[in-house]
Amino acid sequence: MSKLIKKIFFYCLYLSFILFFSFCSKKIETNTNVFRYNEYRNITSLDPAFSRNPQNIWPVNQIFNGLVQLDDSLNIIPEIAKSWIISDDGLEYTFILRDNVFFHESDYFGKNKTRKVIASDFTFSLNRLKDKNLGSPGGWVLQNIKNYKSLNDSIFKIKLKNPFPAFLGLLSMKYCSVVPYEVVEALGESFSRNPIGTGPFYFKKWNENEKLVLRKNKNYFENDINGIRLPYLESIAIRFISDIQSEFMLFIQGKLDFINSIDSSYKDELLTSQGNLQPKYLNKIKMYKGPYLNTEYIGIYLKTESAVINSKKIRNAINIGFDRDLMIGYLRNNIGSSAKKGIIPKGLKGVSQYDFEYNPIKAKILVNEFIEESGIDNPQIRIATDSNYVDLCEFLQKELEKIGINVKIEIMPTSILRKAKSSGNLELFRASWIADYPDAENYLSLFYSKNFSPNGPNYTHYKNLTYDSLYEKTFKIKSSEERIKLYKKMDSLMMNDYPIVPLYFDQVIRFSQKNIENFNINPLNLLNLKKVRKLN
Repeated sequence: MSKLIKKIFFYCLYLSFILFFSFCSKKIETNTNVFRYNEYRNITSLDPAFSRNPQNIWPVNQIFNGLVQLDDSLNIIPEIAKSWIISDDGLEYTFILRDNVFFHESDYFGKNKTRKVIASDFTFSLNRLKDKNLGSPGGWVLQNIKNYKSLNDSIFKIKLKNPFPAFLGLLSMKYCSVVPYEVVEALGESFSRNPIGTGPFYFKKWNENEKLVLRKNKNYFENDINGIRLPYLESIAIRFISDIQSEFMLFIQGKLDFINSIDSSYKDELLTSQGNLQPKYLNKIKMYKGPYLNTEYIGIYLKTESAVINSKKIRNAINIGFDRDLMIGYLRNNIGSSAKKGIIPKGLKGVSQYDFEYNPIKAKILVNEFIEESGIDNPQIRIATDSNYVDLCEFLQKELEKIGINVKIEIMPTSILRKAKSSGNLELFRASWIADYPDAENYLSLFYSKNFSPNGPNYTHYKNLTYDSLYEKTFKIKSSEERIKLYKKMDSLMMNDYPIVPLYFDQVIRFSQKNIENFNINPLNLLNLKKVRKLN
């Protein structure tokens, strides 16, 4: 589509929504201290036990707290636990709790309407993750925990089965947030729609498919560096407009305070080809960019009978047979960076020394060698994707055909793709891995043979005994420097077998109105609004 046609299309789209937005604007919150954003994917639960995706995690992060939290640089800092002690063998973690953390007000607490958080609340909260009747997707975070208990109201102790240096980062996940047993037991399943937590904002109302409102918790326990109690905002209003172009137009009109990421339908309107903000918006909005712990890749299922897929030469040719830099520039306006070195993204220590430099000549030689050795004149592969990544797969299709590999693209709904990927029914599949916690082990676990899907995240069914041995060894090493050396070795070892085709390392990219301050980003793309200010 030419630039002129794009401009005409965008202008017509703008005009077509004018009447709709003039109607919607009457319903959008106008309070100057209300932070407004849209969640086009909708929210399914406000129970931290079901905080498995960003649309649920973001509001849950405003309502709940855990033992520890991450700062914007992914350092682990205190939250409800004011301090902790780790045993010399790395197996026991003893947390000392603050004495000034209270649950949001609720009639279920009796006449006082609230109560202080105590250590046994964490016992109850973690037990929920193991409850098969509840069916939380977060139970896996407890798989290396031997036991946990409250020693008294202020001390909570966890004992691990095996040392796990990334354990504190795991505890920062929203699955591990504290919830009050009185309210959970009284409400049952409806707790997910009527949550009570300890966070900087409390739940006010949720109109299905319309709006979710959170209000300022005036009794929140955290202060800023000047001793002023957080949060600064009076409330948060979340809309549920499913059309992403409509979301963008509301933002441009100033009726939303921020939008996350960039959609292909308006990327050229906002960004230059180099990924900078278009000049006409420089005085109107702010742009934030930074590393995102998200690796986009093509997975290759290795337990296949296909001679083409089983060939290391073909898998190598795929990896070096397309230009990642061109792909990022053409399809994403240079948002992100080429993934040429493996699975571990920028922002984490442990990136391997392996390097997939674009080399179509060598790729074609490898394909021709395979044809000569196998007698297969027309090597073909199938890549499965959902509709959101068709353009990326079409780019690969055109590039790989130039080196002699024919590509068929199979488009399927996201839910079916996810199931087929897990059950091993796909030759190649578009996938991504967003870090659950800030340690490279999280990515390397995708290739540990005991994590074969559907019981784990090893969707490629990659198996290498040396890799497995190194992976297990990392848990016994206290020195982070020594662990990082092993991480690099493992990543290089795995990439030399080509079980995946790394595509790009994503970037966090957000846009906000000019009057929004302290709106920081982080490599997990976690939305944290407790320090955000909205100026008049």
